[in-house]
Amino acid sequence: MKISKRWFATERGSIMKVTQRAVITTLSAAVVGMLWIPAASACALEPQSAPLVMQQLLPDAQNPLASATFSVLARDLSSSASSTTSPSIVGMWSFQLISQGNTTHNPSIPDGTQLTFGYTQYHSDETEIFNAAARSPAQGNFCLGVWQKTGRSTYQANHFSLNYNAATGALLGKILLIETLTLSPGGTTFSGTFVETVYDTMGNKTDHLTGQVTAQRITVDTTTP
Repeated sequence: MKISKRWFATERGSIMKVTQRAVITTLSAAVVGMLWIPAASACALEPQSAPLVMQQLLPDAQNPLASATFSVLARDLSSSASSTTSPSIVGMWSFQLISQGNTTHNPSIPDGTQLTFGYTQYHSDETEIFNAAARSPAQGNFCLGVWQKTGRSTYQANHFSLNYNAATGALLGKILLIETLTLSPGGTTFSGTFVETVYDTMGNKTDHLTGQVTAQRITVDTTTP
């Protein structure tokens, strides 16, 4: 059976027309679908916006730069979320150090005795300054420290001060004060424990005290020293 060139051309044209109609129909359906998707997704995905953002930040294991960028972004998001859900120790405080567990000290110190009081400031760069009233300026009544958040409302502070002979001005050594603190839910007070260790200029321990810490936040509205 012979197939004429004219018949072949006619059949080919018909097939192309059918194919074009199928493509146009498929594209039309896709466009209609795209028009409907945003309206449906806008409401359905809104409550899950935060998880979707975190999913988009997943690092590319094959790209060290992407992994590093993800780490920075994740840390910033975590820090931001933490700062908005819980108060911070950053600020100025009026504090007391109360003796606890020093009855065998020489001389003995009864539990509940106020060892010192004063003011302390915790800075956002995790440094701290501490002004103790029980020591005179000649002895060295300031110490500098650093702090770290250890939990949702818990902190550790590490302070060092220089210890001088008030009469001669000679350096006697250094004092290390470590505090373990818990911030109140409202962020207006904190409390905890402290350990104070005194060293001579050679680094030998010469004294040791323990006790409780209490503090109240000072604000621009505070009128009682």
